[in-house]
Amino acid sequence: QVQLVESGGGLVQPGGSLRLSCVASGSIFSLNAMGWYRQAPGKQRELVATTTSGSTGNYADSVKGRFTISRDYAKATVYLQMNSLKPEDTAVYYCNANLVDLRTGVRGDYWGQGTQVTVSS
Repeated sequence: QVQLVESGGGLVQPGGSLRLSCVASGSIFSLNAMGWYRQAPGKQRELVATTTSGSTGNYADSVKGRFTISRDYAKATVYLQMNSLKPEDTAVYYCNANLVDLRTGVRGDYWGQGTQVTVSS
C-alpha cells in the first residue's frame, strides 16, 4: 500500500512563509513526478508546482517567483517552500506522486490527505 503524508500547513499572515513536506512510503517500485496541487473552497483543484527528475520545476503562473518546489530522492520527499504568501493562496494543499506500485507493476497517480494553508491577518 502506498501512502503520501503531508505536513507543514497552518495559519500565516500575508507576506509570511510556510514550508510543506510530503513523504511517500509503502509499496513503491519507482517514484516519478511529484508535485503539489491546491483546492480553495468552491473552486476546482489546481496545479501549484510539479517536478520530475532533472527538472527545475513547473509552476502555476500565480506562484512563480514566490514558491519553490524541491525533492529529496533518497527520502522520497517533496517540499514546497512558499514565500510572500497572499490571502488568495489559502487552500487545502495536496501532494501528488506518479509512481509504479511494486505489488502490481502498474503506474498511477496517488494523493495525500491534504494540509490546510490559511493566509490571513
